[in-house]
Amino acid sequence: MNTKEVRILMCMGAILAALSVAAGAFGAHGLEGVLSHRYLEIYHTAVRYMMFHSLGILFLSLSSLLGGPDLRKPAWALAGGVLFFSGSLFLLVATGTGILGAVTPIGGVLFIVGWLWSAWKIIRFQR
Repeated sequence: MNTKEVRILMCMGAILAALSVAAGAFGAHGLEGVLSHRYLEIYHTAVRYMMFHSLGILFLSLSSLLGGPDLRKPAWALAGGVLFFSGSLFLLVATGTGILGAVTPIGGVLFIVGWLWSAWKIIRFQR
């Protein structure tokens, strides 16, 4: 097990979680009345998925340290999902460029792959 990689994943999950709290606060207090209702909804969707999957990255990366299955690769899939899903939605809101919405499903697929890959590795795990 590569503990340096686990620490990187855990740190990334924690930083992304902190950024999602900050982004949520900014959206609630700084963007209300600035963005249209539609764009504010998109922004909050990006924040919500960023938080869910930040916590997922933390939990999956902890598994191998606690003697469970090695879920580092699925955690990287979730990290890619945050980048593509939430990142594209944040950019869409910031720029108004609708074509960025075409990138969002890549992130969604990475989320699904990460969670299903985790389930598969958990089912196959033997001590």
